[in-house]
Amino acid sequence: MAPDPADDEQDTMKILLATDCHLGYQEKDPIRGNDSLVTFEEILVLAQKNDVDFVLLGGDLFHDNKPSRKTMHGCLSLLRKYCLGDKPCQVEFLSDPSLNFGHTHFPTVNYEDPNLNIAYPVFSIHGNHDDPAGQGNLCSLDLLNAAGLVNYFGKHESLEKIEVSPLLLQKGETKLALYGLGALRDERLHRLFVHKKVAMLRPKESQEDWFNLFVLHQNRTKHSTTNYIPEQFLDDFIDLVFWGHEHECKITPVWNGIQNFYVTQPGSSVATSLSEGESRAKHVGLLYVKQRNFKLHKLPLTTVRPFYMEDIVLCDTSLNPGDPDIAKNIEIYCAQKVTELLEQAERDRSGNSKQPEKPLIRLRVDYSGGFELFSIQRFGQKFVDRVANPKDMILFHRRRQLNPDHKGSDHVGDTECILDLRPEGLDTARVEDMVKEYFTKADQTKRLNLLSEKGMGEAVKEFVDKEEKDAIWELFKHQLQKTQEHLKMRGTVEEQIDDEVLHFAAERRARNEQQDIEAVLRRVRQNHHDDDNDNDNGAASSDSDTSSVASAVERGTGRVARSRGRGGSSSRARGRGRGRKAAVVEPVAVTTIQQAFNTLRSQRGSRVKSSISYG
Repeated sequence: MAPDPADDEQDTMKILLATDCHLGYQEKDPIRGNDSLVTFEEILVLAQKNDVDFVLLGGDLFHDNKPSRKTMHGCLSLLRKYCLGDKPCQVEFLSDPSLNFGHTHFPTVNYEDPNLNIAYPVFSIHGNHDDPAGQGNLCSLDLLNAAGLVNYFGKHESLEKIEVSPLLLQKGETKLALYGLGALRDERLHRLFVHKKVAMLRPKESQEDWFNLFVLHQNRTKHSTTNYIPEQFLDDFIDLVFWGHEHECKITPVWNGIQNFYVTQPGSSVATSLSEGESRAKHVGLLYVKQRNFKLHKLPLTTVRPFYMEDIVLCDTSLNPGDPDIAKNIEIYCAQKVTELLEQAERDRSGNSKQPEKPLIRLRVDYSGGFELFSIQRFGQKFVDRVANPKDMILFHRRRQLNPDHKGSDHVGDTECILDLRPEGLDTARVEDMVKEYFTKADQTKRLNLLSEKGMGEAVKEFVDKEEKDAIWELFKHQLQKTQEHLKMRGTVEEQIDDEVLHFAAERRARNEQQDIEAVLRRVRQNHHDDDNDNDNGAASSDSDTSSVASAVERGTGRVARSRGRGGSSSRARGRGRGRKAAVVEPVAVTTIQQAFNTLRSQRGSRVKSSISYG
């Protein structure tokens, strides 16, 4: 595992490993807005200082799927400043570039392009924040690749079968097979692995001479049965796995005795949540590879904003909940803790002049036992000139309390659902899991019957992560349309609508609806892109939203994409009800979710019990 870096430098490949830079995170914050770019610059400086052969990034270079011009300009400027130059690259590219970079307009490694002078090449896969979307299925890395500054690989167009073809690199006697897999939805990739639809291609000759390095960007921590990638899914011929996406720094290689490979998790270079994992010291890795051996040195990042977290359990202190001034005393106690952490931050400063002075501080205060709360906003004002996050320094929580009245039943009220979101998991909680948990634990009057929890969770995730404002609305319209078509096809009579809606929802849950949901969300992204183009050209139509649903349903295509023309007239469909009058379910142009359901209820004067609740 451990070649001596000082020996045979002509045969030793040096690679800087970094991931989850999240450029642009909190860019509008006057205090923290430049943190990500400052640390990214430090990473590139370390690459130069250690004279690496290339930089390898593990995804999420950008925090936003559509980074601002300010962030993109900052990234391009840094890459041009530190990666261009006359230093020759000693690494020879041996594989077919059309296989590795076939998704780009310039299918070649940039340092072999005669029109570019690349001193420090950068290779990168995409993450879940900066993944391809919209027209052309492009992402920010495609722009950097077209500019000749980044070698973007690991992009796979097929969603049914994935073949990972390695980049074959050689320096002296050392041969490196670099495998890359850009971020995919964990459930989909998990399913592909289970069904043996992921193939890792290997060189035809002298397979044992190659050092195999695999970089991926997926959940490593198990969130549910399929929402992560077990290490046992990966091929055992791999020598080292570079795991992106997970933000906690666990950069020291860990041996997997089952698959016989090492795993390194460098973690993020900027804290994007106030969680315990983010409070660990940040590092990047300097990887030495010599033939089939490697050594990994961890390099501390000295420009990262300091972050300190502490848990306080008020029941374990000398504070008395019966004290009339208890709220004031708790505030004084917390202020003392913050002051102590500020003093520690001053002692722990790295000495780098570019390290921000104001630290991030988070106190998680357990107030179980009848303790009162104080104003978080007023408390933060005391430290507004000393702390980077004065508005959210304090997180109050209490231990979960179950309602004894509903013991042994499925009923869970709104308050209890909120208490189920444990504070230690709030900063790393996934919004789709929160949606699923709420509707799973809610009582019968608050559960979704027409819509699906999975679809709603994915739509909310798209709204939160990708700022797709129409995601929830379009998903609703799609599932409403499918239900209408099902009722029409079955010729459902008035008295059967409730039962048939529930039956159809159960069928949908039983089958895999992930592909259907993803198709809707892809259309949302495409529509968003088209709208952006229309806005640029001043050609947006004001009535396109209301006309699209009627025309799409009438065509029977199942599409919910927006149309620019007028919606056609809808056609009626009558069922065969054995003497009963069939309920007429018409495609309608709806403007609100409640209006849509009211329309479904009142078709032909019939009254249908509510299958969607709004709490």
